[in-house]
Order: sequence, then structure tokens, then C-alpha cells
Amino acid sequence: MATSGLDSLLEALRASGMNTDGMGQSTVDGKDAASGGSSHGGGSGKGETPHLDLSFLDNMKGPSSKKGWIVLVVVALLVIAALYWWFHPPISIHSADLWMLIGLVCVLAIVVLLARKRAYDTGVGKVEKSPSGAKRMKLLMIIPGAIIVAGLLGALLSNAIVPGNAEKYSTVLQTDELAFAEDIHEVDYNQIPVIDRDSAILIGDREMGSIPEYVSQFEISPLYSQINYQGAPVRVSPLGYADLFKWFTNREGGIPAYSLVNMTTQDAEIVRLGENPIYYSQSEPLARNIDRYIQLKYPFYIFDELSFEIDEEGHAWWICPVRTFTIGLFGGYTIDKVVLCDATSGECSEMAVADVPQWVDRVFPAELLIEQYNWYGSYHNGWLNSFLGQEGVVRTTPGTDGTVGYNYIAKDDDVWVYTGVTSATADNSIIGFVLVNQRTAESHFYSVSGATEASAMNSAEGQVQNLRYTATFPLLINVANQPTYFMALKDASGLPKKFAMIDIQRYQNVAVGDTVADTQTAYEALLATNGVLTDTTDLTDVDEVTGIISAVAQAVVDGNSHFYVMLEGRDELFDFALPGLVDIVRYKVGDQITFTFLNTDGMATVYSMEGPNGTVTASGENGQEEANIDTEAIAEAAQPV
Repeated sequence: MATSGLDSLLEALRASGMNTDGMGQSTVDGKDAASGGSSHGGGSGKGETPHLDLSFLDNMKGPSSKKGWIVLVVVALLVIAALYWWFHPPISIHSADLWMLIGLVCVLAIVVLLARKRAYDTGVGKVEKSPSGAKRMKLLMIIPGAIIVAGLLGALLSNAIVPGNAEKYSTVLQTDELAFAEDIHEVDYNQIPVIDRDSAILIGDREMGSIPEYVSQFEISPLYSQINYQGAPVRVSPLGYADLFKWFTNREGGIPAYSLVNMTTQDAEIVRLGENPIYYSQSEPLARNIDRYIQLKYPFYIFDELSFEIDEEGHAWWICPVRTFTIGLFGGYTIDKVVLCDATSGECSEMAVADVPQWVDRVFPAELLIEQYNWYGSYHNGWLNSFLGQEGVVRTTPGTDGTVGYNYIAKDDDVWVYTGVTSATADNSIIGFVLVNQRTAESHFYSVSGATEASAMNSAEGQVQNLRYTATFPLLINVANQPTYFMALKDASGLPKKFAMIDIQRYQNVAVGDTVADTQTAYEALLATNGVLTDTTDLTDVDEVTGIISAVAQAVVDGNSHFYVMLEGRDELFDFALPGLVDIVRYKVGDQITFTFLNTDGMATVYSMEGPNGTVTASGENGQEEANIDTEAIAEAAQPV
């Protein structure tokens, strides 16, 4: 007769000395299946009700002596300690991971106690029927059951639906409303990042290839934290061991360098650390793994995502923000303290957020700050309003891939997270934007209506659609007191080839240039000729000229009339756009004229001119009194000369 797999297993267990009486059998209403009950082991009978047979737990033998029990307990503790060291979960009632583990243990405990209770109820195997024993098992089940209920209750009390919680969520991040032109200063192009993280990674990897002794042993970590270093926005990332064998051969000397990419100049450097290598990193597999090291050193803290930074002297540090929860067990989390860990020595210092030194740039992760602002946007008028009436409900704009959309701005020697703010319906316009300081969580909202970042990116890509460049997520900058999107246009290799500036409020105003300076000049000229700017003191590259007209011609460009003028003794071709500068039709060859212009790549775009009735700007505004234009003179003069 063929032996089943279960029979073979039972035979092996018996050979090892285990009592297997009752194992592999099913019971029906407390009776052995062999004595009249239907067998459930094969699952082939019809009308049978399968159930879990736990009777074997009643007959499993434990250690036969006190010494055996001690050995079993010691082994179990060692296994638990090894598992804790390897997985290092935080020991905190606010840790969801710890609650999941506790919940699993509680469920297993309930299963075991339930099986024992059943054994006492029915007297299965060698266990005598005992109502008192069954009652005792039932009472013991209350303990793991109560723990599970406590965890579920803590999760429920963390939800915004609980009365009072919505208000708490909306105040986790305090945001002030400020005026854009007063708070955001004119852009300094020595501090504006012109590349994004993906481009920084490409540039850093290219620089790494120039150091062959490192390439074979190390690789650059994908972290690339953005910080302000010696007054410039940079991204830094440590090297890491290429694989386990490379770690084994290089662990004594540590990691010898980190990558530094200047986000403004696009220069990359592999910075050698000399006598202060990095010993604590995320590429370490054992005790010096920074995540394991910092968690075991502070077992009761729940750490958020760690970041790699360097101080003003170039020394490497790990910034370890500590989470605190303000609503229920798991809700309303924020950062209340920080642990700074020296990447070379492993020495740590703990401090409150307010005491973090100025050189530290990232205490609050960008995703956390955006989530906290969205709590305010959703719940500041109550939980019910967040999904029914939605009065005043706003949220941050999404990125192009459907995730959160944000970028970084260098301001006041800190790194600020920027993102647009749109209505709950998520249309293609913003109602403003928010800046949040990553070191202090200081938050500012600026009320500016205009296009979303995605719309601006599409507009910029449309200007170079023949080149098939892709736009990076925009930066917010101030150009001539106008809120402006700035972005790089990257080719297929992922490196920036051109730059674009877009008027947030009038996103049809798009300027593209090969350099940042050229883009700015073209953008300011565009704003001037479209009547956005009315004060030349806000502009760069502005000049005023008086001269004798030597030639005049008219042309239609993109449906708009332009007059092109040349002056005696000058090579520039001056562009007068109509209808704003319609007074140009009063002039002819030989007349003297005075005007203000912006010089852009050999094309001088006229911003304002001295007409017979005062100064007129490109917007058509008259500096003294309204001009009285003779339409017949316009028709006569609007012919090529």
C-alpha cells in the first residue's frame, strides 16, 4: 500500500521520539473520525465541513527536565535578540511596525490558547477534560485580545474623523501668508539651481569615471541630498561599497570620498576625505550600518529618513530626524528633535530642532512638509467639509508622474521646499504657492494665481518641440518683481541644453535661452513688450538712446505689428511693438527720437519712448496725458520705408 506524505512525516516524528497520538486525525463533535466521524484529511468526501485540527498541540512534548526548559528559553532569547539586532525595529508604542509584530504574536497566542481550551473542553489525547482549565485558557485569551483592541483603538483615535482631530491636523504646520515681492528677493543667479537631481546623478557618475581606483571598488550612493554649502546650492552623496566582497576588502579603510555637484555651475567633484573617511554608511552591512547603528543607540526613538550632509569645512555627517506623534498613536507626526552622527567616528549628539546648527539644511523631509500642508488644506474648515462641501479645501500640486511635485529653493542660507497650491478640484491653475524651511519648518504662503507647474512645463517644451527637450520641475524665482517659473530643458541624455522662464500669471509669456543670463534678458524684454513691466528700474540690461532715424520698416510677427528702426551711427535693429508703442508711426527717416530698450542677442527691444505727449511704455501707458493718435497718419506711416 502506498504511504502518503503525511504518514511519512508522522513516522519520522515518531522515530525522533515525539508523541504523535491524534496528529493527522480529524474530530467531529469531539469524536475520533475513525469511530464514526467523517474523515477530513483527504478532502474527497461530499458534504464534509473541513476545519483546522489543532489537537496535535495538546500532545507535543516539551523538554523533559528543568535544564531543558532553561536551554530552550536561552535559545529563544538569543534568537529574538539576533532578530532584533538585524531588523532593529524601534521600541515605541507609536511604532506601527512594532504593533504589527505584537499583533502577530497575539494572534498566535490566541490560536494556541484556543487549542488548549478546546483540549480541556473535550479531553483530547492525554489531556483530561477540565472545565476549570478551559475557563483559565479563556481568561488568558483576554490579554492578547486586549492588546489587539488597544492597537486598533489607537489607530482609530489617530484618524481625522474623530471629533477634534481635524483641527489638530490642520495646525501641525503653521503657515503665514506673505507678499511675494516683499519676501522673495530678486533672483541671484549665483544661487539658483539650474539642474535637477537626475542631472546631478549623471554628472556625478561621469566624474566618478575619471577616478579608476575608486570605480572598481566603490559606487556613488543615490542619496544626493541638496544643501547649501559655502553659499552655493549643491548636492552631496557618499560613495558606497560596490558589493559585499568590496566591503570585506575595504572595510578597514572606510569610504574614502563623497561626490559633490554644484547645482549652479554644473561642476562635479569627488572630494577625498584623507584621514577622516566615512565608516558609518548605508552600504555597511553589519554593525556600522548607519540605520542599524543609530536605531540601536537610540532604541526608543522612531527615526525618519536619514540624510547625508557636510558642514562648512566639508566634514561628513548623518542627520537623523526623530519623529513625534501628536494625534492618537500614529497620527499628526512631526519632527521634535534631531540626532547628528559623525560619519567618521560615529559620535552622536542629540538636540531639539530649535538648537540645530545653521549649516544643517534638512531636518524635515520634503514629503513630510508637503503632507503637513495638505493636512491644513484639507481640514482647516473641518473634517466633514474636507469631502462634502470642500469650501476652501486646497492641496499641493502633483508632479508629472502623479506623485507629489516640489523643488528646492536656496533662501536665507537655508533650503526651502517649494510647491504650488491648487483647489480641491485639481484644475490647471494655482491659487498660490508655499515655501517651507527644511531646517525650521517655517512656512510661508503667497497668493498668486496662475498656471500649474505641469502647464508651465508643457508650455516650455512647446517652445522647443522640434528639439524634443523635456522640462525639469520648475523653480520659483523673482524676476523684476514678477513670480516666475524657471526650468532647464534637457535632451535625451538627461543633461540641460537650454533654459526657460515663464510668467506664472501669464504663462503664454515664455522665454528660452542657451544660458541663464540670456534667458533672463529675453524674458524681461518679453515682459516689457507685453506691458507686464512698467518700471525700467526693475530691469537689467536697460539702456536709453537718443539719435537720428536712418531707416524704418514694418513687419507682422505672430499676428502683431512691429516697427523696426535703425539710428545713424548704431548697428542695432530696434523693435517697436504695436499697439503699445504706436507713437512710432509719427516718426520718419531724419527725425530725432529718444527711447529706452533692452538689448537681447543683437535685437534691441524697445521698452518705452518719448512721444509728443510724454513717455509711452510698451503697455500703451502714457506718462503725462493720454495720446491723441491720428488714425490716418498711422495708416500712411505704416508702410515700409
